[in-house]
Amino acid sequence: MGMRTTFMVQTFEIHRKRLRPGNRDVAPTESGALKRAEATAKRMPGTAALCIVADDETGELESATILGQFGEVPEDFAEQVSGG
Repeated sequence: MGMRTTFMVQTFEIHRKRLRPGNRDVAPTESGALKRAEATAKRMPGTAALCIVADDETGELESATILGQFGEVPEDFAEQVSGG
């Protein structure tokens, strides 16, 4: 059972005056995800850089961590990521 770490950038867009998740993009490294999220936030309402750790075989989520948030991100985003 191997664990796989994936770095992602989640964008947020405004739809009917509410923030909602937009596109997700995979980044090769933690710093790459942070840089991409920060740069993307200049043209989107908001972004977040995430570190996702999951079981390589089953796909079961081990952990999800917010590395950084830029611009507007939903207030309950951190709760959603941590499963709370």
